[in-house]
Amino acid sequence: MVFWEGYVNDEVMGIFAPIVIYWLYGGFYQLLPPLDGYRLHTRREEEEKNLLSLSKVVKGVLLQQLLQAAVAHTLFLVTSTADESGITIQPSIPIQIVQIIIGMLVMDTWQYFMHRYMHQNKFLYRHIHSQHHRLVVPYAIGALYNHPLEGLLLDTIGGAIAFLISGMTARTSVIFFCFATVKTVDDHCGLWLPGNIFHIFFQNNTAYHDIHHQLPGTKYNYSQPFFSIWDKILGTHMPYTLVKRPEGGFEARLVKD
Repeated sequence: MVFWEGYVNDEVMGIFAPIVIYWLYGGFYQLLPPLDGYRLHTRREEEEKNLLSLSKVVKGVLLQQLLQAAVAHTLFLVTSTADESGITIQPSIPIQIVQIIIGMLVMDTWQYFMHRYMHQNKFLYRHIHSQHHRLVVPYAIGALYNHPLEGLLLDTIGGAIAFLISGMTARTSVIFFCFATVKTVDDHCGLWLPGNIFHIFFQNNTAYHDIHHQLPGTKYNYSQPFFSIWDKILGTHMPYTLVKRPEGGFEARLVKD
């Protein structure tokens, strides 16, 4: 049993919960005070290096989420196993955990190779993926700011493939996609906060992805959103060290192997 049972069906939650979570978690970071002592880039760097207004970023994210919702709706219609009374038999908790882990590995695999190809193909980078890198200094609300085609190919279709291969139900997908959303937002938040569980349990975290957004690191650290497995296997892993800046905050510096 889940807290939304009896109020909203699993399919509606699967469509809208990740979108609501995105704006709640991203908005939380956006409303925090400057926290200059924990930033990976100074506010001046953010103002000077980023080539987009916040309003344009918000519009771009909303467009991607509209496409995401349409695909999710279609996916749930096609894969529904509900009986005549509308009830779907849910797998056991251990099976759901295995499905989520499979989904994480599938999504990581899809996103690594698509992401890497968008960097290696000059046409795709120039006309599509470079839109995401216009945010040289990442921030939380801009996590899903992409060219619409990239958002569809990388995130939405990647999520759909993870959903299908793992065999999860719409209910399990709510947990999976909400977690993936929170992780993606956190990876772009630009803050190295003490006690952040994503920094503790994941090598692929805010600083790791910040390296990728830096000019010398654009050909490294393609892995997202969960693990750094493919970077390590295929030689695109770029370790980093966190250096405390004299004026406050941290700087993620590349460390050549």
